[in-house]
Amino acid sequence: MHPVSPPAAALKPPRILPPDLPVLVLGTRRAVWLSADGEIDTLDFRAAARRARDEPPLLTHGRAAARRLDLRDLRAFDALELFAFAAPGQFCLPTPRGLMTSLGLGRAGSLEDQAMGLADAVPILLDRIAQAATPILAELAQLMMAGDWVWGPSVLAALGAAPLPARPRRLSGLDIWSRLPEWEEAGPVDPPSHYPVDPADARIRLADLVQGRSRHGGDGPQSAEARPQQADYASAVSAAFAPKGAPNEPNLVLAEAGTGVGKTLGYLAPASLWAERNGGPVWVSTFTRNLQTQIDGELDRLYPDAKQKALKVVLRKGRENYLCLLNFEEAAQTVLGNPAHAIGLGLMARWAMATKDGALIGGDFPGWLVDIIGRAQSLGLADRRGECIYSGCPHYSRCFIEHSIRRARRADIVVANHALVLIQAAMGGIEDATVPTRYVFDEGHHLFEAADSAFSAQLSALSTAELRRWILGAEGGGGRARGMRRRYEDLVVGDEAAADDLQAILVSAAVLPGDGWQHRLAEGEPRHPIEKFLALVRQQVLARAQRPEANYDLETDRQPAIDGLADAAIEADQALAGLEAPMQRLVKFLARRLDTEADELDTALRTRIEAAIRSLERRAVTVLGAWRTMLKDMPHATPDTMVDWLSISRQEGREVDVGLHRHWIDPTLPFAKAVVEPAHGVVVTSATLTDGTGDAGVDWHAAEARTGAIHLAVPAIRARVPSPFDYAAQTRCLVVTDVRKDDLDQVAAAYRELFLASAGGGLGLFTAISRLKAVRERILAPLDDAGIELLSQHVDPVDVGTLIDIFRAEEDACLLGTDAVRDGVDVPGRSLRLIVFDRVPWPRPDILHKARRQDYGSRGYDDMLTRLKLRQAFGRLIRRSGDQGVFVLLDPMMPSRLYGAFPEGVDIRRVGLKEAVEETKLFLRPED
Repeated sequence: MHPVSPPAAALKPPRILPPDLPVLVLGTRRAVWLSADGEIDTLDFRAAARRARDEPPLLTHGRAAARRLDLRDLRAFDALELFAFAAPGQFCLPTPRGLMTSLGLGRAGSLEDQAMGLADAVPILLDRIAQAATPILAELAQLMMAGDWVWGPSVLAALGAAPLPARPRRLSGLDIWSRLPEWEEAGPVDPPSHYPVDPADARIRLADLVQGRSRHGGDGPQSAEARPQQADYASAVSAAFAPKGAPNEPNLVLAEAGTGVGKTLGYLAPASLWAERNGGPVWVSTFTRNLQTQIDGELDRLYPDAKQKALKVVLRKGRENYLCLLNFEEAAQTVLGNPAHAIGLGLMARWAMATKDGALIGGDFPGWLVDIIGRAQSLGLADRRGECIYSGCPHYSRCFIEHSIRRARRADIVVANHALVLIQAAMGGIEDATVPTRYVFDEGHHLFEAADSAFSAQLSALSTAELRRWILGAEGGGGRARGMRRRYEDLVVGDEAAADDLQAILVSAAVLPGDGWQHRLAEGEPRHPIEKFLALVRQQVLARAQRPEANYDLETDRQPAIDGLADAAIEADQALAGLEAPMQRLVKFLARRLDTEADELDTALRTRIEAAIRSLERRAVTVLGAWRTMLKDMPHATPDTMVDWLSISRQEGREVDVGLHRHWIDPTLPFAKAVVEPAHGVVVTSATLTDGTGDAGVDWHAAEARTGAIHLAVPAIRARVPSPFDYAAQTRCLVVTDVRKDDLDQVAAAYRELFLASAGGGLGLFTAISRLKAVRERILAPLDDAGIELLSQHVDPVDVGTLIDIFRAEEDACLLGTDAVRDGVDVPGRSLRLIVFDRVPWPRPDILHKARRQDYGSRGYDDMLTRLKLRQAFGRLIRRSGDQGVFVLLDPMMPSRLYGAFPEGVDIRRVGLKEAVEETKLFLRPED
């Protein structure tokens, strides 16, 4: 009897083995070296650096390892590079543990276990590459091998391919622009209807979402916890989905929902119902990209089928967040002259063919890849300067950005961010010329600062130099920047006047600062009127700064002006007028083309002309108009609604910018007029909308002032739903009274003892980067001796999002950070069980703050902003019903009037450090 062979599908692929490699894993202060023979040594960093120089090791995140080992150049086998090639778009933390978890290898504890796990990961990745083998993949690997990629021989062996015999002559494998799917133009979108959403229907939809039931293709994720507060919240916000009864009278709902209410599903219930019934999108806007991703995940409950979800849900970000295919192609061309460029671009090509939407920030793009391959070959490939040529681009029909815009027109839910929504409003309309009628602004407590950024103006060296680059492109023959001649020349062919205007713009751009402006301003040798004006701005700032030699930013009031500054402003305004006039004439010419050639222009060319008009108007009307107004006002008083100041910006002691600034004292006024009034319904929601004074009227007035509700003709609908958490039982809040906040040795000692008391899981928040770095240096060694990993923003070479992901995954690590960490952390469970704030986070006393403080009401304004920061920080501590946590403030000067920042029922105790340490240990580790 002959044995029966198993079916082909049951055969395992051959196991592809890498070359024998030593493995290097770095801890906080020590390293583990696993030799190719299986011997393990524990080394200090100096010894590890010597070995790594002599024998290239296998490790994770080679550039970060080189920095930690103080090596200028480290040739190593970076497992993250291999992962990015083998599993593009798959989530992975940039650590040995993260890599092992992504590959299903379990969770390693010690450095020794991590080293062995890292060695096991390589053959698995090579097997995965072998299973995915295609001719195109082999060609890409050959290009990367020609660039001396260390993984090249192993990857080519896995693919069954040989190296190229000579320098590459073709870009096969990198030519992703020829293999991405094309989108097709569709007809115009019908305007939405305006049928309201009944609160009872919103409750029913919410119940379906919570139970994991979907009416759109099967069951969604497993059921979530049913919360009565969540149903009340969904019912309340449904009022925003009624049609408005009169022009400029939108239905605005201010909804404060305590942590744990589940506001995301709460507003998605009525939002999704409205979109289905009325055939229009609801735009959900967030402040952080992290929340964008979370909302996208929650929408799996509504659309469990991925294909249908792709039609119904779109994540929208600014154009500068997406991979530009034309930039990628131009970068790829450099490979023929310099094959070394193929390595980074090859990894980008692998991701681009696997990505969901082409977004380089957030989503499926690994933030750690930027540090590994460099910014120029990753984030630098986005259109960050408004240089897009739209339908003039050969890749227009495959463009990630254009595809996203078109999908958003027909989606039910568009998940955007405050910056995109507000900048589009400030610049005169959104990119595809359709205006949403319904918005949900989550993280609504950040609307004030988002509006402040969007509706401000800055005439500075960098902003004017950026306009010059947008007009002229890369000067001197280097770079990929495309100037106006390339973008618009074919649009004015045949019209002599328009061609002359285009040329006039190119000539007039010479008045804007070019390369070398920093040196010329510092040496007192400015060119042209703009640089002369900026040189005098710089002189006034230095003359009036208390410490002009300091390393930090400097600023001063605009008036009274030094001699010559007002005259220089007039000359600068005249110079900008010579640039503005031909730009406005070109806008009018293009608008006439849309009218007179309406029956001749195809859709692509019409879209391109419309985009050119919007782009020119933004610069000729919005930007240049604001600059000229500021310059004309120089001899006069600043308008009552504005505040002006002059500044010098510095980074690590080096001057990077100088300029004139103008901000609205109340930026929610233009926000209300440009965004809220034209809409039918708007929800502004957050866990921290109101102030915490204890007076309901005062608290809600603060919410209305910070969101622009006070500027509307009809009052906002107020809704407040309390948190379901028992904060009195789940938390402890301690104010330490015997640590001097100005003595960093004492502050560091307090952090050390508190982190040791909690055995990790601590988040340290700081009001200044310098304080963070000083404390980190002092506590790194003792925490390492206790086996507690210390992660640090502004020190560790990874982006904030990745740093938080690592903190979330490592249950007993600690993390130090500033504002971005305070706002972006969502870490349920034991990974975050202690928060330590270095001092009361009073607002910075700058010129802008001074003006707003006077307008709002002196001390009450400072208190409101400080309570908001404390509420946001405390809100990170408890994210689900089983969490427990301790909040510690190391500031004996904490005033009791700020206690309203903490939830009702929380007992705020003022104690010494010894008692705080004992209380932390007792509450978080009662078994010890």
